[in-house]
Amino acid sequence: MDKKYILAVPNFSDGRREEVIEAVAGTINGREGVKLVSCEPEHDFNRTVLTIIGEPEPLKEALLDMAAKSYELIDMNEQKGTHPRIGAQDTIPLFPLANIELDEVKELAEEIGNELFQNHKVPIYFSGENAKTAEKKGISFIRKGQYEGLKELLENSEHPDHEARKPDLSNDGKLSSKSGATIVSADMEGLTAYNVFLATEDVSIAKQIAKAVRGPSGGYSTIRAVGIKFPERDGVVVSMNLFDCSATPMYRAFELVKLEAQKYGVAVTGSELVGPVKLDYLLNNLNHYLGLQGLRKEQILEHHLMY
Repeated sequence: MDKKYILAVPNFSDGRREEVIEAVAGTINGREGVKLVSCEPEHDFNRTVLTIIGEPEPLKEALLDMAAKSYELIDMNEQKGTHPRIGAQDTIPLFPLANIELDEVKELAEEIGNELFQNHKVPIYFSGENAKTAEKKGISFIRKGQYEGLKELLENSEHPDHEARKPDLSNDGKLSSKSGATIVSADMEGLTAYNVFLATEDVSIAKQIAKAVRGPSGGYSTIRAVGIKFPERDGVVVSMNLFDCSATPMYRAFELVKLEAQKYGVAVTGSELVGPVKLDYLLNNLNHYLGLQGLRKEQILEHHLMY
């Protein structure tokens, strides 16, 4: 019988303290049935994204231990960062990877959320396929205002959004002062983090292009984007989260950024994937740019080493 595999892409709210990053990521290593594929600290955002593949039960135990370590080492009263966040262990998103149905992944996410609350009393929001309300299906609704703003809102019972914004699991409807809250979810597709670099130091141009690319302001509904400056490198960046690279392939996002950049007389100098990506998402780009017809995964030699 083929083994079942789940993809988890959790993030925790520290991307600067090496000892914390190593301690949290270290809870994943050395476990049978679980593999830490990548650890991506982001200094400016002050968060770290892990990519983990595992069989359901070993993965569940690894994620519970990971979150416990985040709760132990990260204090949200002191944490500052530019990326939206509401908790020490901010998110635990799960996705079917091989030989497993979405309903099974959804059930596992439910178990993880309940056990984290029972064991640590940290409030839990369920999102994605586990969302308890339509608004909570997207994490941007849950994260609105970030830790500081959400904490203040939940402490004001007279706020018009108080009931809608409350955690799904909590003792008093408020955030944990130290650990905030954790968002747990299951979805069919995970996001792909993708950056496109521009040959200008004018971050306002990157912001205008991001506005044209992202769904809510006229672009693709499956893309969220921001324009930012990475201090460690020349130029500015259109930083995108691609939520469905089947419906909206990377090449389409890349070409739209190039087209918009032409308006400002700015060249695109390259692009970057942040973390791992599915083979299918690379093949559809290969098909597009080379005009390949009928390319199958089975034609990739390394594919046969995976199964």
